[in-house]
Amino acid sequence: MNKVDDLLNTDHVKFLFSIFKINNADIRLVGGCIRDSLINRELKDIDTATTLQPNKVINLLQNNNIEYDDFAIQYGSIISYPLKQKIQITTLREDINQIGRHTNVIYTTDWKKDSARRDFTFNALYLGGNNKLYDYYEGKTHLKESRIKFIGEIEDRIKEDYLRIFRYFRFLGLFEIPKINPSEQRVVEKYIHESLSILTNDVIRIEILKMFNMTYPLNCFYKSHQNKEKFKWVEIIKEHFVRTKYELGLNKCLNKIDIIIN
Repeated sequence: MNKVDDLLNTDHVKFLFSIFKINNADIRLVGGCIRDSLINRELKDIDTATTLQPNKVINLLQNNNIEYDDFAIQYGSIISYPLKQKIQITTLREDINQIGRHTNVIYTTDWKKDSARRDFTFNALYLGGNNKLYDYYEGKTHLKESRIKFIGEIEDRIKEDYLRIFRYFRFLGLFEIPKINPSEQRVVEKYIHESLSILTNDVIRIEILKMFNMTYPLNCFYKSHQNKEKFKWVEIIKEHFVRTKYELGLNKCLNKIDIIIN
């Protein structure tokens, strides 16, 4: 049994999926939990997607005495706690006129349309209760090849949410030797300066801190470990934090980079 099989066999996942099945509702695991299972990485969160709209998800949870939080219901997301374990349930949706984390949501029952709004191919993997993997963009192949591949046009994905620039560099830390496409990387780097007028310092800092927890954190910051050549984004953000006098980002974040390579 591999880690993907383990996902579906955990008690709280089985319990939640059984409730949806009894009610003839479709639910699948999605995103990071599948990605990390496929590369034997420790799981952080379990996310699911469903064809049920949020109010019906809530009714289903209430009828089965499952606790939940609905603070993100405007995005179609409900945090459930089957058997006291956290699982996020998000209704399939399309994001219209997205600007950063703000978007107009249209619910759908089309799994492919839901997958199209996601950032990278390996984050658009779905796993059904029948153990079938739904892979609309060859995400499993890209993961095996240690490649980060945007869904659709890179510039469109970045302009929808500039945080994807830093998520791109964070996910380089998934792989021991990531395969970087230089032309794609240049497109990502082109928008770093523009992102600074959109993203807050706190949002950038939090994303950088996540990089330190990746399996291969040096890959998030350095083009080459041997000659200690950093990616362009590191110096740009450092200059920005200095210019804006953002001490928290410097002292608690960027200054750690040189420490981990020494």
